[in-house]
Amino acid sequence: MKEKRVRYFDYSLLFIVIFLVCFGLMMLYSTSSYNGQLKFHDAAYYLKKQLFATSLGLLAMFIVSKIDYHVWKSFWLLAYIAGFGMCVLVLLVADEKKGSKRWLEIGGMSFQPSELAKLAIIIFLAVIISKMPAKMGKLSTIVKVVGMTLPMVGIVAVENLSTAIIILGIAIALIFVASPKYMQFIVLGGVVVSVGAVFILTASYRMERLKIWLEPEKHEKGYQTLQGLYAIGSGGLFGKGLGASMQKLGFVPEAQNDMIFSIICEELGLFGAICVILMFLLLIWRFMVIANNAQDLYGALIVTGIMAHISIQVILNIAVVTNSIPNTGISLPFISYGGTSVLFLLSEMGLALSVSRGIRFDMEE
Repeated sequence: MKEKRVRYFDYSLLFIVIFLVCFGLMMLYSTSSYNGQLKFHDAAYYLKKQLFATSLGLLAMFIVSKIDYHVWKSFWLLAYIAGFGMCVLVLLVADEKKGSKRWLEIGGMSFQPSELAKLAIIIFLAVIISKMPAKMGKLSTIVKVVGMTLPMVGIVAVENLSTAIIILGIAIALIFVASPKYMQFIVLGGVVVSVGAVFILTASYRMERLKIWLEPEKHEKGYQTLQGLYAIGSGGLFGKGLGASMQKLGFVPEAQNDMIFSIICEELGLFGAICVILMFLLLIWRFMVIANNAQDLYGALIVTGIMAHISIQVILNIAVVTNSIPNTGISLPFISYGGTSVLFLLSEMGLALSVSRGIRFDMEE
């Protein structure tokens, strides 16, 4: 008998991604049709914009999945500089929307550079760590890696603390995977948490968010949180039915964005919410399979970074919607409205699929 080398492609990951994208579009239309008709006299307004971004994202996913992921090793510094530079540009030239500067207007379309920053930090750290795996056991090396991440975290945190938390979380996850010594990692994690606590406590509007979180019923800005909880509670076990939500009719402001999970709970009930969570768990499982079987450490770190990004964002979004943590304005991947978000998320899926193509199995003939 002789062995035959078989190339691999993770069709399970592809199926899960396509399912989440299609489900997201369906829920987006159900959630946003009232607002679309009210504001733009077009019930499908938000769906059309999201469908356009999703189409671009699927095209990007297909192209990136066909490209050898080692190609991106040459662009690690450029990716970091581009992500950092565009985040600086937002602070300098962007117009303020909804109380913050997060979007650049390019060719009549809005672009959110913080989404690029997430992908940039994954590629940047994957290359940096893969070049010195033997040194990751040293505290000095870990401090250096965190130090290289902090400028990106800092510039994003000025106007978008939630995304800064995700970027820092991605960095910590990659360091944790690469570091063989957990105690120094735990100590460094404690320092990061302490600094983060000081950062939050020194800003009055962040302190206000803490107060709203603890007693939403006593604050005017707790209205969205309370309405979201009403939506979750009224859904029951199997929900009111697709399209039958009452809270999306102006009670939950901008329900198609960060609070879309509450409408899922209202329309599809606890059963639907658990199904969505299970799909994300399956997605994370496929990332773990690809990372464990990747051709090299660089590929494993890329997929680990993507897994950390999705995991942190899903956990934080659901925690915010259920009022388990203060409101941080984080979208639900593939489901919440946001063109830049879905475009870069699908690009990341293309990267993960590209890494899966590098996996080889030996089969006996």
